[in-house]
Amino acid sequence: MEDIKSLLVEANKTYLANFEPKTWFGRCIFLSWYCDVGTCDFCFRSTIKHKIRHAPTAKRNLATILAEGIIGKELGWRLEFLTGGVRIFSFEELLDITKKMSEVYGEKIWINLGSMTEEQLDALKPYVEGVCASIETIDKKLHNQICPDKPIKPYSDMLRLAKSKGFKTSMTIVIGLGEEKTHIENMFKFIEEHKLDRITFYALKPVTGTKYTKSPEVEYYAWWIAKTRVRFPKLEIMAGLTPKRPEYAEMILCAGANAITKFPVVKQFGTEVAKSIEIQAKNAGRKFIGSMTKLPKTDWKEKVTALPFDEELKKRIYDKLCEEIEAMQKIRNKKTDIDDD
Repeated sequence: MEDIKSLLVEANKTYLANFEPKTWFGRCIFLSWYCDVGTCDFCFRSTIKHKIRHAPTAKRNLATILAEGIIGKELGWRLEFLTGGVRIFSFEELLDITKKMSEVYGEKIWINLGSMTEEQLDALKPYVEGVCASIETIDKKLHNQICPDKPIKPYSDMLRLAKSKGFKTSMTIVIGLGEEKTHIENMFKFIEEHKLDRITFYALKPVTGTKYTKSPEVEYYAWWIAKTRVRFPKLEIMAGLTPKRPEYAEMILCAGANAITKFPVVKQFGTEVAKSIEIQAKNAGRKFIGSMTKLPKTDWKEKVTALPFDEELKKRIYDKLCEEIEAMQKIRNKKTDIDDD
């Protein structure tokens, strides 16, 4: 087995030759908890319990979605992408949400909303910088077993089309689904052929009701990230965490990830787990942009008032924003003694 320590040294050296020694939290904002596909066998949406409990109520309301965006922007969490279950929103609804989130952030954003047509991409272009495809696993045989109703080809075609129209492009890959290390060459080929600008790695989080029972070992997860960094020095690499495995943070940053994602930062705000991630970033030689532990002294009312939305929507956003901030303060005050000053 290859010496993981030597590989990490090489990957970190490659990272620092191409990027500043900084990192951040990439916030994925979900639009829904339901998916019309619902058959990817590692996903919680594939469980019968989910289909029964969540199908009628899984659509999140607009004010809640935008309030999350405002909080993320103010705390320095970059929006990795808007995402959610396939075919639960109409395209007109998705377009409106995307436009409004772009206005919240004051810039074009990334989306991961399933396969898009040329007409849809054209409509999204004023508000979207990048398009992500949930590939999950690159080996075709394994992919057909794991995601039988979500073939790679429509996503591949979309990525090529998006790139031709000037979008940045990305894909997600889940590690721990039964892939083999030899599959990494197929992944590299996919990155090269589609000229991807970013990749997001996730470590499998086992879900009750699925056949998966354990997450990958951190060294194995880091191997995929480090190999990718060495092969693609300028590629942006995002890497997911879970609250049960926050010790991933330092190693995956040393492996060459630009930033971390997939952490329930609102529910874990200011906790010892969140604090440990910031400490691990420092230990990895990175400056952490933004904060997962300190609330800024922000006039939230002023932030909402300045948005170009109708007054009724702004009122709903502000009410939800106040609820979220109050909840974050309670979590932080209960679980950590960090000083705001």
